[in-house]
Amino acid sequence: MSLLQVDDLSIRFGGITALSEVSLEIEPQEILAVIGPNGSGKTTLFNCISGVYKPDEGQVNFEGGSLLGLSPDSVARRGVARTFQNLRLFLHMTVLDNLLLGRHIHFRKNPLYAFLRIRKEELSHRKLVEEIIEFLDLQQYRQARVSDCPYGVQKRVELGRALATDPRLLLLDEPIAGLTSEEKEETAYRITEIHGRYKVAILLVEHDLRIASRLADRMIALDYGLKIAQGTPQEVQQTPEVIQAYLGED
Repeated sequence: MSLLQVDDLSIRFGGITALSEVSLEIEPQEILAVIGPNGSGKTTLFNCISGVYKPDEGQVNFEGGSLLGLSPDSVARRGVARTFQNLRLFLHMTVLDNLLLGRHIHFRKNPLYAFLRIRKEELSHRKLVEEIIEFLDLQQYRQARVSDCPYGVQKRVELGRALATDPRLLLLDEPIAGLTSEEKEETAYRITEIHGRYKVAILLVEHDLRIASRLADRMIALDYGLKIAQGTPQEVQQTPEVIQAYLGED
């Protein structure tokens, strides 16, 4: 059984069809890349999977259960985490506190613990977050406000917060956008390390076809809300419809 199964997903905004009968599946520990020009529906697809949007038609099943109608926090509790194309961090808070927020969905409400000031559970969450900080090389920024951190560091913080939710599926929306060439290579390496260390499946939206091809086991291409190709990265990039979508006609 596939980890994630999306069937005939469609969503419209007024007279604009953002997605039209899009289907895909991702297996446990697989990396699937989604490519396409701006406005092709990639982020809308992520929003439908993560509960931000409710599609007009279609199904989204994760580990055999439907995600439709669930709120974003409920989807996260099911084991689906995401990053955003435009960062969604708490800029006035420290790097450490932003990552601890990723553990919030796993905190159990125990009034007795609060009354007796027992911190056993909190300390276990902090230990996991400290491991992520070390893994992503964020030690020197752990007590810094996110607003004071370089953009590349902020991207790592958002990635770390997603990891802190302990996901089985990680949705990465353009994780290398806005980075320098050196930072892009570093982030690609980190994604490979995350995949190996955390045994997590990754659904990746990326414009850099070179890096997307290097990371992905399989690839699908969208254009104007339609799926126009799927297969290995090489097969998809050689598809005439994909070449036309990116380069246009002669």
